[in-house]
Amino acid sequence: QVRLVESGGGSVQPGDSLRLSCVDSGRTSSDYGMAWFRQAPGKDREFVGGITWIGGASMFANSVRGRFAISRDNASNTVYLQMNSVLPTDTAVYYCAHPRRGFIGADSKDYDRWGQGTQVTVSS
Repeated sequence: QVRLVESGGGSVQPGDSLRLSCVDSGRTSSDYGMAWFRQAPGKDREFVGGITWIGGASMFANSVRGRFAISRDNASNTVYLQMNSVLPTDTAVYYCAHPRRGFIGADSKDYDRWGQGTQVTVSS
């Protein structure tokens, strides 16, 4: 079964860094890229950022721009979310998501495959 598998979550303190990984075992040469979403308790799933497989163009939500970075390793079909200067408001379950079509958008409906999620907790 084709799967997205995230890893790297955990508990950190404000100001710390954390790197999440997502491996796409079903990636094909026609795939456009990968996105990261997050969902905090009681809130809707929120777009964090995304990256294209070809060229590595990345985009971010305003809430994380300048603090988070996304990179990819095409050889291992892995996308990374580097989280720096984390805040308590970054606490959420983080998901990677495969886009249905050739763009990275902020609407979760534009994605057809999701990982199981990894918990990130930021607390002092």
